[in-house]
Amino acid sequence: MHDLERYLNVRSAYGASNGPEGTVAFLMDATGTPQIWTLDEPGAWPEQRTFYDERVTFCTWSPERRELAFGMDEGGDEFTQLFRLDAEDGTIHPLTATPDAIHYWGGWSHDGDRIAFAANRRDESVFDVYVQSRTEQGEDARLVHEGDGWLALAGWSPDDDRLLVTEHASSFDKDLYVLDLDSGDLEHVTPHEGDVRYNSPAWGPEGDAIYCCTDRDSDTLRLERLDLDTLDFSVVESGGEWNVDGIALDDDTGRFAFSRNVDGYTDLTVGELTGPTEYETRPAPTLPGGIAGGVSFDPDAERFALSASSRSVNTNVYVSEFETGETGRWTEASTAGIPRDSFREPELVHYETFDGREIPAYFTLPEAGTADSADGDALPVIVDVHGGPESQRRPSFSGLTQYFLSRGYAVFEPNVRGSTGYGKAYTHLDDVEKRMDSVRDLRAGVDWLTDRPDVDPDRIVAKGGSYGGFMVLAALTEYPDLWAAGVDVVGIASFVTFLENTGAWRREHREAEYGSLAEDREFLESISPLNRADRIEAPLFVLHGANDPRVPVGEAEQIADAVADRGVPVEKLIFEDEGHGISKLENKIEAYTAVVDFLDEHV
Repeated sequence: MHDLERYLNVRSAYGASNGPEGTVAFLMDATGTPQIWTLDEPGAWPEQRTFYDERVTFCTWSPERRELAFGMDEGGDEFTQLFRLDAEDGTIHPLTATPDAIHYWGGWSHDGDRIAFAANRRDESVFDVYVQSRTEQGEDARLVHEGDGWLALAGWSPDDDRLLVTEHASSFDKDLYVLDLDSGDLEHVTPHEGDVRYNSPAWGPEGDAIYCCTDRDSDTLRLERLDLDTLDFSVVESGGEWNVDGIALDDDTGRFAFSRNVDGYTDLTVGELTGPTEYETRPAPTLPGGIAGGVSFDPDAERFALSASSRSVNTNVYVSEFETGETGRWTEASTAGIPRDSFREPELVHYETFDGREIPAYFTLPEAGTADSADGDALPVIVDVHGGPESQRRPSFSGLTQYFLSRGYAVFEPNVRGSTGYGKAYTHLDDVEKRMDSVRDLRAGVDWLTDRPDVDPDRIVAKGGSYGGFMVLAALTEYPDLWAAGVDVVGIASFVTFLENTGAWRREHREAEYGSLAEDREFLESISPLNRADRIEAPLFVLHGANDPRVPVGEAEQIADAVADRGVPVEKLIFEDEGHGISKLENKIEAYTAVVDFLDEHV
């Protein structure tokens, strides 16, 4: 059996950008934090391009030159700064120098001479739009639009005279605008009532339309075309009962790849537009069979790069030929010497909850006889809850999950109500006053588990991160007799203190999901685990990053103190150089070694 450090050393290669002369750039965490690497052919030894202690968050080739733009924050604070890397001589030039502001990358112009980004430099609660030359640095960017909300950019028009702007009122309420760079006019192209998503927007060929994934008049996301002259929508692909959750579209050739989210698994369609809403398909790439995304076409759209993984295959970069679908794995991200055939795949199950709904979940059993569990013994189970809540647990690779399986734990990963991927109505089932219904779904999941003869009902662990951390704490307070232990990673302990202290640009966005301090304070107090900490009986492990801008570290500190005051075993671990999650390898090893020791003691 391999130790935890070995499993945490399983590498990932992802975030690919398909560049000039056939070179693929990507992020890989071989040094312990994600850095930029490049490859000129599949299976070759990659060349490392950045050498920072901090994580690189994205990289993207210039369309005309052998240079890359990339982003990096410090200590997980999410105040991303932008840089330009000359791939010929390796020199790096800062594009921004405002360390107390967030910069959202908005793309290269098609001639590669300019970049665009959104940033909250002027006011931390709103984002403005900026354009600057590729050679300018620091404060040289030109402010082209003052925003009054949470703005981001989706790219330059084919003629480089307009920018596609997105505004996020909430995770389920978005709008699209077109910003004319000559006149400064901002046209609202998606006026609507109620909550509507316009995800993954992309310019169409000729710049006369926008393609996006929207649920404007359906329960699921459909791929639709927005005519910019008439502002009329037309359906390109309905997706059936599943979401079309993203499209990559080359605005020169009309070649594209879009994905459907089929019960968490990626179904990829590759094709070429033959009319405004008509297309011809091409062979889809052969991939590991779990999830895939991050499609990046090369300058001629003859091939595209993407990353893919499954629960038993770690994340790697693949390149597919557009016409033939012939696909090769370009990267060989290491499995740290652990045999690939030892990694376990989940079973997709559905269980009935309190109101008769069927809740989807992934259930993975360890190999019989693994570690402390002899063949036939009842197993301990880790109930692992995703964050969001507008998110979804999907069958991607996790070294930590595989380690727990190797130690004889079963792993149960439910997509309780409020999860994305199952339609708009399902996602809204936990809004505001219905928040605790999702916790009741967890209870039903435990009931399903305990009906199985291979599960030990006295050794069930609640584990989760971010909103999943809230779910852990809520489950421990609502159903204290169900749990042997809880592991709360960057979780919310009090919705009131969370909303009071989260980043100013996020507060209104989060209130749309959880309820507002002005109108729902009493309710938010009533469901906050901090105010019911006296009901927690299970030993609790609390893990957080001191620089977390989303869920401030005070959430960890106050719940740990409240539980410890009652004499319940509590361990708290705070990392001074991390933010919303643990990203650095040495910190992961320290953190999850402590978690494993904690579970060994109490479970």
